[in-house]
Amino acid sequence: MKTLALKYRPSLLSDLVGQEASVRALGNALRRAQPTGQIHHQAFLFAGVRGTGKTSTARILARALNCVQGPTPEPCGVCDACVAAEQPDRNLDVIEIDAASRASVEDARALREQVQTRPAFCRYRVYIIDEVHMLSRSAFDALLKILEEPPAHAVFILATTELQDVPETIKSRVQIYPFRLIPVGLIEARLKHVCEQEGVSFDDGSLRLLAEAGTGSMRDALTTLDRVIAAGDGKVLEEMVREQLGIVPAVRVQNVLQAILGGDPTAVLNECQALASLGTDWVTFWRELMLAFRDRLEADVRRGAGPQDILRLARMLHLLLQRERDLKDSSQPQIVVELALITASQLPHLASLDTLLRPGLASGPPPASGSQRPNSGTATRAADPQTPQPVAPTRQPSPVPEPASRPTLQPVADPQNLEELRRATTEALKAVPGGLPRTLGSLPHMASSMKFDGSVLHFFFPPNVRHTVQDFERELVNPHLLETLRQVLPGLASITVTYESGKHDRPEEVLRGDPVFQKLLSETSGEVMEIHRVEIEL
Repeated sequence: MKTLALKYRPSLLSDLVGQEASVRALGNALRRAQPTGQIHHQAFLFAGVRGTGKTSTARILARALNCVQGPTPEPCGVCDACVAAEQPDRNLDVIEIDAASRASVEDARALREQVQTRPAFCRYRVYIIDEVHMLSRSAFDALLKILEEPPAHAVFILATTELQDVPETIKSRVQIYPFRLIPVGLIEARLKHVCEQEGVSFDDGSLRLLAEAGTGSMRDALTTLDRVIAAGDGKVLEEMVREQLGIVPAVRVQNVLQAILGGDPTAVLNECQALASLGTDWVTFWRELMLAFRDRLEADVRRGAGPQDILRLARMLHLLLQRERDLKDSSQPQIVVELALITASQLPHLASLDTLLRPGLASGPPPASGSQRPNSGTATRAADPQTPQPVAPTRQPSPVPEPASRPTLQPVADPQNLEELRRATTEALKAVPGGLPRTLGSLPHMASSMKFDGSVLHFFFPPNVRHTVQDFERELVNPHLLETLRQVLPGLASITVTYESGKHDRPEEVLRGDPVFQKLLSETSGEVMEIHRVEIEL
């Protein structure tokens, strides 16, 4: 017994559904070949997703080329060539090759030798190579010469679901015919015709679900219909279709939709738990929910809903669509669904922009007369739809504590006195607005010497405090630092830092300043690993 997909397989170009462009082009090519009996092009490439009619069209084309009345777009179906074309396994002149299992270069070379054999009793010897993208690179190279200069009696029909994997050299030598996804309406009409021919009863909505489940593939839709008919004992009911496809009942989808639109996170969680108890396939549920959202959005747009209502629905749908990839990749899909739905349910609680800008409704006290108001052309940034936050109730702002008063600095009495200079600069460093690192407060006492010449403050440091002083050097660009030091040193314009050198330098500092040692390191590409002080007695 044949399956529905085989029983209702197209036998003429006119039987193909949803591929009008390719059917029209092939029909015109066959009509052009009728006067001479010779096709003008001998290599075709049918590209498209599974179940859209590529292999069926290849067989129809083989029948149309070899019919006694052909080449013709409408083969008679009764001549020996047409009858033999319906059984390719018994037809010597229609050779079907599965490239997935015969992808080696040896297979391609064998085909190149076989193609020289003339047809047994037909006009053309037709080679149908399915899933041609599975051929190896060397096999494509061997096939290239055949396609470039095929014998007059050979026609090649290649079929693939992955056009991007076919080399450009092959594409340039064939005529490419795209096979599109079949619209849901056409699949539904075809399923209805099949049910009527089979004497199968169906209810409203069941065939639509089957057509949508086919995702553009007629074969997949017919295969699913066959399974539903068997499960329903010759009847196609919407409840049975949902059960076989794992589709959530429509009432459950609508309950979730209403909970989200009503902004009720508790109801959302309850519905998700109920779905989990039913063993719901979350990916399938997500697709149904997206379609329900889309239908609701379309209904609101057509009834003339306000822009805020339409925008809120659009933002919800956009948010949920962004979570689809997370759902497919997650090991905890239920948590992903609950998080996304609860987030979307909070969007209705957000106040609209015109409400926030309406006079008298903004939260907080009115601005003081001297305060600046935002420009009328400046827009407030909208809340991120992925992390919405409800509008907080209006309340009076809490008083801001006054900042702690800073000590009053007095000019140093005698800048030439080192101890007074250390004390005054230490107090100034601790009083810099914004605060400096705590270690810098004692920096003047780390200096071996300090000097103020009326405009420049000089710090002299030993090399062993270089690391701490580097933090101070980075703070020299801080304008508050210079302003604060001017309170104790009037006339201060700049600060300099000098490192002293001498017998108390660290060993690494001495070696770093030794040109002979540095030259040795450069010539030997060496580096200093350890330093040891050795006392040598002479």
